[in-house]
Amino acid sequence: MKLIIAEKPSVSKNIADALKIKNRQDGYFEGNGYIVTWAFGHLLQLYDAKDYDEKMSSWKMDNFPFVPSKFQYKVKSDPRNRDKPDRGAQKQLKIIHQLMKRKDVQAIVSACDYDREGQLIGDSIIYKLKTDKQVYRLLLNEWTPAEVIKGLENIKLNTELRPLLDAGVSRQWADWVIGINLTSVATLKYQKGKGKALNIGRVLLPTLKVIYDRDQEIEKFVPENYYKLQATFQTKENHAYEGIYYEGKEEKFKSKEKLEAIQDLLKDKNGMILEKKVQKKKEFAPFLFNLSNLQGHMTSKYSGWTADKVLKVAQSLYEKKFITYPRTASIAVEESLVGKTAKVLETISEDLPYKDEIKFVRTKRIFDNAKVESHSAIIPTYMKPKKLTADEGQVYQAIKNRFIMQFMPVAEHEETTIKTKIMDTDLKGIFLSKGKVQLVEGWKKVEKVQSKDTLLPFVKINDGVELIKHELTSHVTKPPKQHTEKTLLRIMETCGRNFNKDKDEEDVEAILSGFSIGTPATRAETIKKLKDIGYITAQNKNLICTELGRKLVETFPIRDLFNLEFTGRLEKSLYDIEKGNYSKNEFLQLIYSFTTNSVEKIKEHQAGTIHEVTAKRRTNEVMGKCPVCGNVIIEGEKGFGCSNWKSGCKFVIWKNDKFLATMKKKPTKTMVKTLLKNGVAPVKGLTSKKGNKFDALLRYEKNPENEYYSWKMEFTK
Repeated sequence: MKLIIAEKPSVSKNIADALKIKNRQDGYFEGNGYIVTWAFGHLLQLYDAKDYDEKMSSWKMDNFPFVPSKFQYKVKSDPRNRDKPDRGAQKQLKIIHQLMKRKDVQAIVSACDYDREGQLIGDSIIYKLKTDKQVYRLLLNEWTPAEVIKGLENIKLNTELRPLLDAGVSRQWADWVIGINLTSVATLKYQKGKGKALNIGRVLLPTLKVIYDRDQEIEKFVPENYYKLQATFQTKENHAYEGIYYEGKEEKFKSKEKLEAIQDLLKDKNGMILEKKVQKKKEFAPFLFNLSNLQGHMTSKYSGWTADKVLKVAQSLYEKKFITYPRTASIAVEESLVGKTAKVLETISEDLPYKDEIKFVRTKRIFDNAKVESHSAIIPTYMKPKKLTADEGQVYQAIKNRFIMQFMPVAEHEETTIKTKIMDTDLKGIFLSKGKVQLVEGWKKVEKVQSKDTLLPFVKINDGVELIKHELTSHVTKPPKQHTEKTLLRIMETCGRNFNKDKDEEDVEAILSGFSIGTPATRAETIKKLKDIGYITAQNKNLICTELGRKLVETFPIRDLFNLEFTGRLEKSLYDIEKGNYSKNEFLQLIYSFTTNSVEKIKEHQAGTIHEVTAKRRTNEVMGKCPVCGNVIIEGEKGFGCSNWKSGCKFVIWKNDKFLATMKKKPTKTMVKTLLKNGVAPVKGLTSKKGNKFDALLRYEKNPENEYYSWKMEFTK
């Protein structure tokens, strides 16, 4: 009997289905020689500082720096009461450990995601219980039945993944040490008032600095006037075309007088075709998606999308077996997957109106091991979805379209350049005209990409043309654009190393060398956290520094944490640990030393307040009677809770309730009052997964098996 531990219940169901196991028990599936159980992501977390030393229960400057002599793990905390373990996690961990102890279990297989976090999740659970049973690793890029079976036939010894675990542990411990120490000391030093913290993090601050720098560029930008000279010519066949005046490569002129003088020279003059070039140019399809590119595509194409939302939807599609692993930095597919990819293409393109134009090819743009790091690019699997939510449909279609584009004809256009010289003058420059005609639509057909044609008349060198009009136009230089999630992700992916390159060009070396801010899995979370803690704000699609964010960048003395190079080197070190090229201990010693020195520097720093927290006034308005203890329910900052909470009553309706959030609703005072009075509240304008609006009656009832409450929904007949 083999015990398989998956990262999530949905994945364990996929594995059980692939193994044709029907027998479900409390916390696991069993049958056909396998037991399949699951975690809920991280079941264990690092100790809090106060768990190591009681004096750390209160933040005092003298207590820092604090670095534990040995890191320890505990069951993750209950999000509603951080001093207590999460009951669900505690129960599931106990089930897993009981299964590991079973005498008929000869081997354990970790089937958590094939990345740093997945390795850490599985190993922390397995090695929390000292076991002498052999531990294996299932490494998959998708959860389709065929891949699960194939993967189980090729499991590796878990010890072979030790460098991956070392990288995961190094990241986790480093972020704990930097976060706990510098957040605490910065809050004590630079903040007045209680209730919030000045969050300091290895990935947060350099990302904030990128947005700050762009804001500063825009603020300091001084617009300048420039001028262009445009002329209209007419051929002997009475066909008109336009040209822009150039001297060398310059078409924008700061001197208006210079162009006015040229205009004087143009009076009663005609032109001659000095040069004509016609070139056929190929336009290749954009590369396959990695996570950052997918997030950039979705956030720029659709309003209301964030990088965090794209990742969550992509993760859902992955767990439902419709796409491959989404947290990838790769833009190509492993060469060993050529045959499998051909079958996927055949399956998903069979109903397309242009399927006759789709031809499977093996090219380096698509299949290239040198462009693959751990996981291939995101592509569909052979399983075609029958039912998706509106959000899932949009992300799946984008991935499917990008995949199909690779096997469509290359788009082609004809580019014509005409240089027109003015006759009988000693004018230095010429008038340049450019035309473009799409010859082959190719891959652009997949998403109906429109190409604008600019037609030029047929002319030959030395043909004479009539100058029928000329015009001097005035322009103003524009400031840089605010960062969006798309442009920010691009900088985070490569530490800005190739940001000025052509948008379709991929700096594969920078992306795959590990020199970045964060990882594909964490970048969306970083942007979301910057918004949540108030360092940046979003205006439409633009990201802008808040006053708090600006003050932090300008005041906080640990400048290395704002430096892209410094952060990039730390991420590169983690990458090298993962590859077995750098020592975990060396990395951690560097982090401990950096943190200790930083704490001392902050203590010595002479600076004013960055943030002043003003306590929110509470109305203490009574919502109704507590259904648990009979005391009154009042509104707090985070929820509507019992006034008897100090004596242990835990009844609360959270303002950010996750169940209501799935239907794009938050509890209101009216709703809470009605609920407490009548036991049921009518709620209008709820949103379904497909985006449809509906009304329902909601109840908030205690769960029979524990002390928590859950929502129940009813519909009026």
